[in-house]
Amino acid sequence: MCREFGELSLKSPSVPKRTKRTKRLVQQVKQHLLRNKKKKSARKLAKSLNVSRTTIRRVIRDDLGLKSYVKRVASKLTDTQKQKRFSFGIWARKNVRKSLVRKILFLDEKRFDIDDVYDRQNDRIYAPNREQADENGGIFRKTKFPQGVMVWLGVCYDGVTCPVIIENGTINHQKYIDKILPITLEDGQKLMGNEFTFQEDGAPAHKDHHTQTWCKDHFWDFWPKSRWPPNSPDLNPLDYSIWHELCEQMN
Repeated sequence: MCREFGELSLKSPSVPKRTKRTKRLVQQVKQHLLRNKKKKSARKLAKSLNVSRTTIRRVIRDDLGLKSYVKRVASKLTDTQKQKRFSFGIWARKNVRKSLVRKILFLDEKRFDIDDVYDRQNDRIYAPNREQADENGGIFRKTKFPQGVMVWLGVCYDGVTCPVIIENGTINHQKYIDKILPITLEDGQKLMGNEFTFQEDGAPAHKDHHTQTWCKDHFWDFWPKSRWPPNSPDLNPLDYSIWHELCEQMN
């Protein structure tokens, strides 16, 4: 070019014309992802539109600016449950102070199975092929009816109570009164003194009138069955934190 014209005339490389990621394809993907009730995976969507999965991923990420999120499981509440939770929130905002929070003993029961805890989203095995992945622990085997035990635990600002393990059967009101409530009272007094508030949820053994009478006669203060809102695991530290930590450490 120098010899022929005496100068260099450089141009930026031409961008190849899109043959697959057209405006029509972007609109089709957008309509499917945002409007259609019946959802498809990126692989099935690519197959139905006769394009590669890489093209579909680029359309979703670059052209539409969307990200993929896993559905989270939450409680399905009725209108009555929503109203009770709202009423509890109003009551707690007016009456619960920091000094009271440090004097509440929360309790909960959880069944622990002998099968390990499996997280479908995060428990991954990296291997060159499926066969090698299976050999390296890529198969999670779960029994149809796993054995397990029911564990009761109480927790407060100053620590946790002794756990109570119920090996056979479920917890009815008689077992609850005979085996759990005395330990609750004793350990609660060791942790916080005689003046503390006892919390329990709406389990059948907790709501029984015999249980309510026992709590009224022995605890300095407790929240009756009408106080704690139904279907509310996000209010109890055992449900939203401590049980998960114990499951992570289980063997």
